[in-house]
This record gives sequence, C-alpha cells and structure tokens, in this order.
Amino acid sequence: NIFVGRFGLHLRYRDEPQLRRDYGRALRERGCRSEEQFQEVLREIEAEVQRRKQLIYQSVERRAIISKCYKPKHPEVYTLQDSFLAPEFLEIVRFCTSPGADLQGLLSYLESFSDKRIYRLPVFTKEFCQAFMDELENFEQSDMPKGRPNTMNNYGVLLNELGMDEPFLTPLRERLLPLTALLYPELGGACLDSHKAFVVKYSLNEDLDLSSHYDNAEVTLNVSLGKEFTEGNLYFGDFNQDPSPVPRYIEVQHVGGRGLLHRGGQIHGALPIASGERWNLIVWMRSSAIRNQLCPMCRRKPELVEAEGFGDGFTEPLREELPQTLNLCAL
Repeated sequence: NIFVGRFGLHLRYRDEPQLRRDYGRALRERGCRSEEQFQEVLREIEAEVQRRKQLIYQSVERRAIISKCYKPKHPEVYTLQDSFLAPEFLEIVRFCTSPGADLQGLLSYLESFSDKRIYRLPVFTKEFCQAFMDELENFEQSDMPKGRPNTMNNYGVLLNELGMDEPFLTPLRERLLPLTALLYPELGGACLDSHKAFVVKYSLNEDLDLSSHYDNAEVTLNVSLGKEFTEGNLYFGDFNQDPSPVPRYIEVQHVGGRGLLHRGGQIHGALPIASGERWNLIVWMRSSAIRNQLCPMCRRKPELVEAEGFGDGFTEPLREELPQTLNLCAL
C-alpha cells in the first residue's frame, strides 16, 4: 500500500489503466481534480514503488560493508544468551513448554490490557538493555551506512544489517513460540517462521511520536530498552479488520526491559515523549502459513518476487524440482 499524504489515500499499485479505473474518482473526491494533479500523484506512486523495489538490494550492500568494516563495541550482545533474559521470562517459557500448559495458566504470568489481547511481560535484564543501547549508539556514531526501519521512523537501526538475525533474533523468536502458540493460535502463533526486527529511537530533537498504524506482522513484540524519558505512552485502537464507528483507545505505559505482545493488525501508535530519550526493540513476527493465503497489508492473494533473507515472510509452494524459496510481496 502506498500512502499519498496530500490526498489522504492509500493506493494499491497496479498498472496505470487499472489505477485510473479504480482510484480516479476517489482521488477527485479528495481534491485531485485536474489531469496535471493526477499525473503528479501517479509519478509519486511510481517513484515510491521503484524506491521500495530497490530497498532489498541496498540493504544487502549495507550489510556487506558493515560486516567487513564495523568493529562492535560489545560483540557479546550479538548472540542471545540466557543471561540476557529476565528470570521471569525464562520461567514463563518453562511453564509454556511443560505438560498441560494452557492459556489460562499463561495469563496468570502476564499483564493483560482490556480485551484487545495485548500482554506485557519481562523480557530482558537491565544490564543487557544498557549494553545493547551502548552498542547501538556506537554504531550510530560510526561512519557505517545505515538503513532506517521504515518511512515512519527516521531514527533507528535495522538489526539484520548488523548481522543479528541468526545469532540473536531467530533464537528469541523461537523462545517466544510456546507463548504465541497459546495467545494467538489463529494467527499462526505456533509457526511464526520469520521476522523483521529493528530498533527505533525517540528524542526531543528527532522523532517524537508515531502515527496510528498497524504492522506487517502476525504478532509484534515491542520491548522498551530505555533510557530515561517521560510520557510517550503507546495507544491501541481496534483490530484493523474489525473497526468500530467510535474506536476505543487505551494507553499503555512503557516499562524498561519489559515487552508488549500484540496482534500485528492491532491499530496503534506512540504519543509524543516530553523529555529524555527512548529506545524500543520491535520484532515483527510472521507466519508464512497464514500470509501465504492472504497478504495482511492488501488483503489479497500474494503475488511474489524473489528476495534475500526473509523477504516479507511469504514462501513459494514447494515444488519437487525446486527448493523452497523466500520471497517478497509484490507491490
């Protein structure tokens, strides 16, 4: 989906004749009345499509440079260790992998918020959060090339470009599977087989907040790493497939080292911070078994193009003559 801010419209990119048929009237209703205006919007969309098509190749180039040239300050944080995880988190995992573990038993370990299936739990120790942020700041201050998380977050780090996917993030996602299997079974919680992970940063002189949106994920983990800050609560509205005429919003406060688990399709955002600086680890966890049937963003059967790594979490059907490949949802 491409958001055209001037006219407040989300467009699914197609060829030009189809785009005209589907969205011409909608654009006119939003103030795009002349052929010149329409062509300008179309050029913006086409430029954005081309930009997105190049993202994967640019990311591969950055990762190669970082791998060759960057010297980590805390190399130990790149490989997940039990000592990084809060004792309470390890206890929750032990419960979920024990015989007879069920949803009600799991919920006794978690903080629940309203009926929106949002849960808070301890994830990391304070010591790990401090070392991790110190490493991220060291990277930010280096002259390495840096890709940003998305078009809404201008500050932060794509963790796959730091080489953290296999040694850190995949083991973390796999540790979470016993929890997500109980909490979100209909979203493929038992088979979350890929992810996109990044760290976002908010401060008074940079990004202050995050507008309302939903994630390209089946399940999202959002962990507050620190530092000292005031305000900046998260807010949650409806699930994107079940909007109500008058949405009900709730606010959830960040707690250092603790993470929020929620459905990727839960509409949410971040209120402005009032002081200080806040870093959050975001892990979009995806189930190919779910999204192969229907893209969570455009709600259509996916049309795929080849991609490096996890792509957007889609997979091609297995063929006898070809190995399974991971692909990127076509725009």
